[in-house]
Amino acid sequence: MEPILRENEIVANTQAALAINSVENIDKIINALNESVEHISTSPENTSEALSSLSRQIKEISTQTIEEHKEYQAVLSRYGKAIDKKWKHDVTLASNPNAFEGKDKILQMTVALHFICQGKFELGKTFMREAGLEISTELQSQFVKMYEILKAIREYNLEPALIWARSEREKLEKRGSSLEFQLHRLHFIQYLRNQSRYEALHYAQLNFQYFQTQHFREIQRLMCSLVYINRLESSPYADLLSTEGWTNIQNTFATDFCSLLGLSRESPLFISVTVGATALPWLIKMATIMKEKKNEWSQQNELPVEVPLTDDMRYHSIFACPVSKEQATEDNPPMMMPCGHVICKDSLNKLSKGQSSRFKCPYCPNESIPTQAMRVHF
Repeated sequence: MEPILRENEIVANTQAALAINSVENIDKIINALNESVEHISTSPENTSEALSSLSRQIKEISTQTIEEHKEYQAVLSRYGKAIDKKWKHDVTLASNPNAFEGKDKILQMTVALHFICQGKFELGKTFMREAGLEISTELQSQFVKMYEILKAIREYNLEPALIWARSEREKLEKRGSSLEFQLHRLHFIQYLRNQSRYEALHYAQLNFQYFQTQHFREIQRLMCSLVYINRLESSPYADLLSTEGWTNIQNTFATDFCSLLGLSRESPLFISVTVGATALPWLIKMATIMKEKKNEWSQQNELPVEVPLTDDMRYHSIFACPVSKEQATEDNPPMMMPCGHVICKDSLNKLSKGQSSRFKCPYCPNESIPTQAMRVHF
């Protein structure tokens, strides 16, 4: 990637220089025009000479501008060749030009949500207004609130986040979130940093009791650290001073906040681009093989290959039937037989021949009837 990054930097620098030179050249032309007008108005008899001089100046500036653009085009050409050298495959093999046909509004909303998720609220509002989109005022205000709290955390002020966490305690606990305790923990550590022993002890008495069942060991460790409060950096509790906790709490807060809104922490656009970039090599390889064998993939809404994704990029349960090798859908959900083996509903119907008669499990000797199978959710 280094050659590409290097060429990209050259393109950016050349482009910036070209922009500056272009503005300067335009100013030169404007000045030359103004000078010619003034010269002609004061000395009409020298009009021909003034126009010849003007023509010569404009020609020189135009020639200089063309040469600068040629240099920029050469730089762009080298950049394109560097990219082509790195990625030799034809990306269009794995693309579908009709995939977003009739989905303009969905794409526009995805871009708008990306701006809002990044905290660029004015840009998001302008984009939505020009695209004729609407997003609830409540959702916009919630995102504004989230970024205000995140700003406070970055300024080492945990109070707004604690107020929000207390108000949403029940919902956060249902999610299994420890956000409120982590905020209190970080607040306690602030007292440790300032060597405020009694303030730290008083804060712990007021706020840790509610969490002692789930976080007893962590609370115990925090309390023991008070013994070393004057030399914490050289104690067994030196890790409490790490600044990593402030970064982690921002991510945890943003994730939990978005989760309660029913949204992902990352913008839909970021997720789509990341997943697409991850899947692209696999799709190109698959498309190349099928092209060589002159085959086509006929299944809808399903990929012919497994794309390896990290857990944070998985948002839906996935089940591939061990009998048909097809991925489960709402119309063809996974069904568990009394023996514990799971197959898709279509495979179940084929094994039972669409009747209520007994049939044998394809993976063990047990027999059952279709009505005994239960739908499962992963």
